[in-house]
Amino acid sequence: MRNEQVLSVQGDAELIARAGHLFESAQTEFLCAARDLKTWSQPEARAAIRNRMRATDSSDFTSHKLLSPVALADEEARAHLRLVQSKGALVRISGSPLLHETIIIDQRVVILAGRETPTGREYTVTTSQILVDGVHSLFRAIWDSAVDLDTYLRSNIPHLDADGRVILEALGSGLTDESAAKRLGVSLRTYRRRVAELMAKLEADSRFQAGLRAGELRLPR
Repeated sequence: MRNEQVLSVQGDAELIARAGHLFESAQTEFLCAARDLKTWSQPEARAAIRNRMRATDSSDFTSHKLLSPVALADEEARAHLRLVQSKGALVRISGSPLLHETIIIDQRVVILAGRETPTGREYTVTTSQILVDGVHSLFRAIWDSAVDLDTYLRSNIPHLDADGRVILEALGSGLTDESAAKRLGVSLRTYRRRVAELMAKLEADSRFQAGLRAGELRLPR
């Protein structure tokens, strides 16, 4: 992309082939807003984007990732965001609706991802300064009203009644279901139903994840 102001490409492969050098050219700022973490559908595409990102230890380089709550749907996503954050990126969660993905590089390039189609996503790449400045202003406005990842996770604490906290404690202590059910004074079937309800409330796919989620939310165990 040299003298073109607007470029449309179809699919990850064409985006990387025609505009991948733009990721490598990032010098001072890399901003990303996304509804979820699934924009780059193919593993090789994600790797290519990662490899093309300019490695820098400069304190002048900033990376911001703005996501909607749906991006925190599972523990793998949360772990990924914590890793991104540990590497120096700023991560915030927004309650405002976000597009599939918007990337702004050095306030001079914008990359917009469209919906998934049978032939792949359509991407629009622009260097039009009027468009770039407009998208950048919108990003900053939403960013300023969003909350950082740790604060969001701490504040998004589900309500647990006394029995729920006992169940959480039982899961963390390694009690058998039979022993835990006896402690609560309920049948084994009722106990297991309540465990399933608790896992759903904590957005966990397993008992182990429920324990991780409880620690993440700083719930008593």
